[in-house]
Amino acid sequence: MKTSNFRNVFCALFIVGNLVLAIPGFAGEGTAQTAEEALALLKEGNARFVTMKMEHPEESAARREETAAGGQKPFAMVLGCADSRVPVEMIFDRGIGDIFVARVAGNVAADSSVIGTLEYAAGHLHVPLLVILGHTQCGAVRLAVAGTEAEGSARDILKRIAPAAEQVKAKHPELHGEALVTEAVKQNVFQAERDLFAGSEEIRALAAKDELKVVPAVYDIKTGKVEWLEENGRK
Repeated sequence: MKTSNFRNVFCALFIVGNLVLAIPGFAGEGTAQTAEEALALLKEGNARFVTMKMEHPEESAARREETAAGGQKPFAMVLGCADSRVPVEMIFDRGIGDIFVARVAGNVAADSSVIGTLEYAAGHLHVPLLVILGHTQCGAVRLAVAGTEAEGSARDILKRIAPAAEQVKAKHPELHGEALVTEAVKQNVFQAERDLFAGSEEIRALAAKDELKVVPAVYDIKTGKVEWLEENGRK
């Protein structure tokens, strides 16, 4: 190939490459943080939230423009409950483009759309950390503990929570009322983790290669504090 032709081809490839990078979602996908660094950021943010000393990072107009033009690079993802008292970005004091969030009643991981959402974040965006976040006084868990018959598609949600509720009843017959619900909330987080691994080959593979860390946690809607269950041992 002549030098002039090579130069023309190189220039063309350079221009095309820049055009692709300009498309939202293609530029610099993936986070620079490790799972441990991402978890540390979430813990620091929650500590600020508990003491009401939030810094409100990444909430500027410039941040909006940056993520619109350059794509998203979330450093963590959260599978949480749809409860309105659990605003994920707020309780971790994070901003636009920081956390990839999937929320569903009871933070269950059974539906293919929920699992597919998490697979997208883990596999395509290369998010290194997944927090499965339950919360105290969860209405869905309370209904499952009570054995309430739900109507419509809500039945499927309660069926996914029921094994955790039954496990707690069998293991802790001394627990009743809110204490029983609180323990069931924790077990339901572990149940969601098991369901996710059972339903997603991609998530299992990424976790096996240490490319994804999965951390169970429970948010206290009264104190604002997140309890990291891995630190207290898996049950």
